[in-house]
Amino acid sequence: MKQLSPHETALLAAVDPAPMLAQVQTWSSVNTGTGNLAGLKVQAGMLAEAFSGLPGGVALTDAGPITAVDATGQERDLENGQHLVVRVRPKAERRFLLTGHMDTVFPAGHAFQAQQWLDAETLNGPGVADMKGGIAVIIAALTAFETSAASASVGYDVLINSDEETGSLSSAALIAELARGKAAALTYEPSALPDGTLAGARAGSGNWSLTVTGKSAHAGRNPQDGRNAIVAAAALTLGLKALEREGLSVNPARIDGGGATNVVPDLAVLRFNIRPRELVLAEAFAAGLAELIAKVEAEHGVSIHRHGGISRPPKAVDARAEKLFGIVEECSALLGSPISRIASGGVCDGNNIAACGVPVVDTMGVRGGAIHSSDEFLIVPSLASRAQLSALVLHRLATGAPL
Repeated sequence: MKQLSPHETALLAAVDPAPMLAQVQTWSSVNTGTGNLAGLKVQAGMLAEAFSGLPGGVALTDAGPITAVDATGQERDLENGQHLVVRVRPKAERRFLLTGHMDTVFPAGHAFQAQQWLDAETLNGPGVADMKGGIAVIIAALTAFETSAASASVGYDVLINSDEETGSLSSAALIAELARGKAAALTYEPSALPDGTLAGARAGSGNWSLTVTGKSAHAGRNPQDGRNAIVAAAALTLGLKALEREGLSVNPARIDGGGATNVVPDLAVLRFNIRPRELVLAEAFAAGLAELIAKVEAEHGVSIHRHGGISRPPKAVDARAEKLFGIVEECSALLGSPISRIASGGVCDGNNIAACGVPVVDTMGVRGGAIHSSDEFLIVPSLASRAQLSALVLHRLATGAPL
């Protein structure tokens, strides 16, 4: 194990924990549910100011166009907030990508809006771990890294998107653009477990809406003339579950449609998610879905329109990613808190980055837990310790051999 050099010891001392907790608490007080465009605009302005201390350009980029299917089966444009991009030394030969997100899963009307201390080191609040704490870690780590002479020889981009919690559909093209040509990437989702464990391989994720169009009729006088869209959607639901296999889960989540009980319903919208562990399973599912749709259309006399697809490809750990994990794990051991990794069924922007052929570790954020719930918590001392870890990892990426 390569021990800490004097330069690295100085680098660790340069990590300033003083502003980090205040940043997280200020940012957490702003509701940034993915659909809260006003709150995201406020947050983006705060983050632009916070990142302005780095020696690069800070810009807000408009979200890419995306659509969604509403409860009536209509495909409509969906608005998202702007994404923040920081570019430092864009002409450097070796460059890295650091990513985070400003949105949370808690909409403006959600009951979970306030923070509270659970004990002297544990803060409960919306987004404190996922991932406003992670953004504070990025800023502190890069600020310290810039004090090192090694930083001058490399460059990096930072992306803080506004739609990660809904699949990064409006930022997917931007992620791919920024990942292109990068030597490595770090993403600041919270640790997979409160003890700091990293997420290794990840399943993929895909979301679909199936709009079923049947034919209405009177439920008493002539039901035989109708084509029941709800019944067809139920058949689709059972068929989807039958497509599950080892390494592939399918979750039918919602059916919209129907109305008065004396009318054969002519419209239903079925929404579902899949989680494939391997790309080949996603491809097999796509073929099975096409066959299922054709079967239900023929048997029930309905038409079915598909919307959606795989938004997060499965993330494997290849040889270059193994080397990056090795650097992170070695650095954590040198800092006195050795960490390991586990496979995860969850997904994040690390999936998208890995699909671009860039090695990525995507749980470099704070220690915490209970994310996506009103019990979400941040272990406050991990703000400083994870910033030190990132600063050290960046230094070794800048001074070591390419992955």
